[in-house]
Amino acid sequence: MNDKLFSSRVQPETPSRLEGLFPVMDFDDAITFTAGAPAENLFPMNEMKQAYIDAIDNEGAHTFQYHTIAGPVELRERLAERATRKMGIENVGAENVMLTAGGQQGIDLITKLLIDKGDAIVVEAPTYVGALSTFDMYEPTYYEVELQSDGMDMDQLEETVKQHPEIKLVYTVADFHNPGGVTMSLAKRKRLVELANQYDFMVLEDTPYRDLRYVGESLPSIKSFDTEDRVILLSSFSKILMPTLRTGWLVASKKIIKQLYKLKEAADLEVPNITASAINQFLAKNDLDKHIDKLIDVYKERRVAMANAIEKYLPEEVTATCPDGGFFTWVTVPDVINTTDLLYNKVTPEGHIAYVPSKNFYAYKDKTNGMRLNFTGLSSEQIDDGMKRLGGILKSELSKSLVENN
Repeated sequence: MNDKLFSSRVQPETPSRLEGLFPVMDFDDAITFTAGAPAENLFPMNEMKQAYIDAIDNEGAHTFQYHTIAGPVELRERLAERATRKMGIENVGAENVMLTAGGQQGIDLITKLLIDKGDAIVVEAPTYVGALSTFDMYEPTYYEVELQSDGMDMDQLEETVKQHPEIKLVYTVADFHNPGGVTMSLAKRKRLVELANQYDFMVLEDTPYRDLRYVGESLPSIKSFDTEDRVILLSSFSKILMPTLRTGWLVASKKIIKQLYKLKEAADLEVPNITASAINQFLAKNDLDKHIDKLIDVYKERRVAMANAIEKYLPEEVTATCPDGGFFTWVTVPDVINTTDLLYNKVTPEGHIAYVPSKNFYAYKDKTNGMRLNFTGLSSEQIDDGMKRLGGILKSELSKSLVENN
């Protein structure tokens, strides 16, 4: 087969940002800080098993029949109520909620709805690699805006949209940023909506970690300040229940959801009814917030363990975020170190640990001195051991570069 038969968006010679992201780890003492995976021992196994049984008992054989593109109305009503209660979004009903095959499909459908080849997108620098992987397929023009300690740099964003009025979409992970670990301030959330109204662009607020706050008070969602239906909020059950459910959900205007349904029908017809019905049964008969509290109790201890280990073992030239919630810490090392080369040449083969290097978190893959570390999937002891190994390698490499440059 000739590669010329592929569409231009496939770009056969260019690997996906997700391809080969994690090195092979076949060591007995391997410690991986890579994937954003929740702790398996915290999955509500028995409750979810019963939820599937209840779903089948409730609908009988019809459970396994074709269903509507929208999915169970009861589940969407529950999510609409949650959007109001937990995110501050008013006037939202089941008709404003759409179910997707995970948050990733939500990103894909929204991009397909808004972006043609060459259209302009603003992303944070760094930003979620899975979103960039999706955006790449639609061949946009990227504009990067720096990530600050309180979220996207709004002054830089305004200057960017002034200079490039063709920008159609701004993508942000406002709560416990993936990979940056920071949270957008209340003032910046309000200003982002004001800029969207003033300069005529859409905002995709991707917030799968929002419920997992370990310190401080929850902030209203960006969507809660939306006055012109410019913000689409996207969330997921992957981080707070189980990733394999592959169920995300978004909140948007009825006009937008109508168009997204057309795109989803063309892709997969509908959400799997058995899973959507089981999630509905789980929410009806279990306290989701109480389950999330259990996750928080465990994860916040691991967050502290990560912060302590970074301070204890990593060299003073290194900086790291200490997130108020979520899954990740972002580490920045001096420019003399390329974290991709370090990972494959030293950290994994010698230290038997792995992280995600910064390169693919940037639209133009031009920043190579950062790394994302996950702390939720490891014990405090593993975190301490892994950071001790990483710190030793970083100190050695920095000492070596100092000698070489003198």
